[in-house]
This record gives sequence, C-alpha cells and structure tokens, in this order.
Amino acid sequence: MNVQDCLQILRDVKDVAFATVDEKGMPQVRIIDVMLAENEKIYFCTARGKDFYAQLMRDNHVAVTAVNQDFQMVRLSGTAEKLTEQKYWIDRIFRENPSMNSVYPKESRYILEPFCIANANIEFFDLSREPIDRENFFMGENKEQKKGFDISVSCIGCGRCRKICPQQCISAGKPYKINQNHCLHCGLCFENCPVKAIKRRSV
Repeated sequence: MNVQDCLQILRDVKDVAFATVDEKGMPQVRIIDVMLAENEKIYFCTARGKDFYAQLMRDNHVAVTAVNQDFQMVRLSGTAEKLTEQKYWIDRIFRENPSMNSVYPKESRYILEPFCIANANIEFFDLSREPIDRENFFMGENKEQKKGFDISVSCIGCGRCRKICPQQCISAGKPYKINQNHCLHCGLCFENCPVKAIKRRSV
C-alpha cells in the first residue's frame, strides 16, 4: 500500500464524504465525486453557487473519507486548492467522467470550478484482516501525524495491556511494545495501565 493506492481507492469508490466547516464553524459533510486520482493528487469540482464552494474558498481545509466493499477505509485530511486553467480541467474531468454531461450539459459545465488536493495526511485502515491493518502516509508538504499510543520506559512489565488488547498487537519487552500497524487506537491499554506508562503519541 502507498499514497497512490489509497487515492485510487477514493477514485474507485468515487462517491465519497467530504467535510468542511461553515461560516459559524459548524461541521458540514456531503458526498462529492473524486474525478481524477493521479500523481499522488486527487481532483474534484463543485459549482460556484454551492455552499461547499463558499466554504472551500473561506477555509480550504477538508477531510475526505471512503470505505470500499472490501472494508478498506481511506481517510484523508488536507487542503484543497482551486486550479487555474478552469476550462482545461473541467473539460478533462468531463472526458474522464462522461456521466457529468447529463448533469451539466453543454456550456453549463463552466459553472463548475476544479480543485486539487496535493497536501494531506492519509490513513489506510483494513478491517478485512485479522488482526486489522493500518498505515499512515503524507502527501506533498504535510508532515506525518503520529496517532495512537506508545509504551514508555516507565513500563513495569506486568503484561496487563497485552492481555486485554482486542487485536493482540502488544508484545513483551522492556518496555512492552505496541505494533502500530495493527492497533485500533481504542485506548483500552491506556486506561488500564497501573503505572500510566502508556502515552498518547504526538508528532
């Protein structure tokens, strides 16, 4: 799995959830088509009259989530940039997505504006495997974000965390160690460590 593989899942699902915030800071989510996924970027469009467009122009931070029929989830958090050469990109989007011609026939397509997400953090989460599998990636100028938990040197080796882990992804050692690729980030180990040796991860 790599960045482009994750973006291709978004493209294959196509109708995915995009979240922004409105002028009052309230979360807004809607289904938007991922029109292109190439060169570690995704492309989409929206009409200038839509609230979604106004929100992107006011604050271009966006979160995107999709899950496919194989129970593989991709979650992306980044920034959307409006593209120049509007007609070029809209025409290309319509060539790659011919069903758009019936939604915006002929010249009406140019009410749409093209956007690209090139800088983002991505999380891949596969629930079809046992144990579950997760990976994190970053695109463009974004830096890796560490999530979940680590076990510090304060660990006394009691083994409680290992016994209660739903995915059995904690191994014995000095200190014990969490396999981040299989961790649910549920926090059960964190809540039950008798010496508070388990800490939230940070960048």
